[in-house]
Amino acid sequence: MTVLERPRHGALIAGVCAGIANRFGWRVGLVRLVFVLSCVLPGPQFLIYLGLWLLMPRAGDDFRWS
Repeated sequence: MTVLERPRHGALIAGVCAGIANRFGWRVGLVRLVFVLSCVLPGPQFLIYLGLWLLMPRAGDDFRWS
């Protein structure tokens, strides 16, 4: 498995779904579809997305959580 990070290429909005898909070896389209379908249900999906956008480093950045 790879590091959880937002890719510089292949991102539609912020790269959160692409980063999750790359980390776990899933298809990017599947992760995006699950996120969009989950938005129909009540819950904090958008807040979680925004939080991951802020917490996940971009690919190639020197900063790493230790």
